Amino acid sequence: MLTIRKAAYDELVAHAKSGYPNEACGLLAGAGPGDAARFYPMKNADESAISYFMDPKEQLRAFKAMRESGFEMRGIFHSHVASEAYPSQKDVRLAFYPDVSYLILSLSDMDRPVLRSYQINEEKVTEEEIKIV
Repeated sequence: MLTIRKAAYDELVAHAKSGYPNEACGLLAGAGPGDAARFYPMKNADESAISYFMDPKEQLRAFKAMRESGFEMRGIFHSHVASEAYPSQKDVRLAFYPDVSYLILSLSDMDRPVLRSYQINEEKVTEEEIKIV
């Protein structure tokens, strides 16, 4: 199970909506396993509605901020603007961190965004429960 702090969840949703019609992306971090206390928004360098790419320099700044806060990366987030919150074949192929959660927010209904989380290991996708606290 992944526990997401309400403030981090709200920031994630706002970031995804502000990036629309392009996909949005970011990182989640926390102090303990399964804890996503902080959201780090990233710019989608692809500026695309069907893909995302995080700027490596921006990622390094986020990793430094995580270390300074005593956090570790717990999740990699991106939005799907017109499809369900399920990893695409490309998402699965590019899932290089088996110990983190992969979160996808569907904005196919902007009034009711749907967030889902997955563990992806060796191209095997397993959905995990999300708890927002």
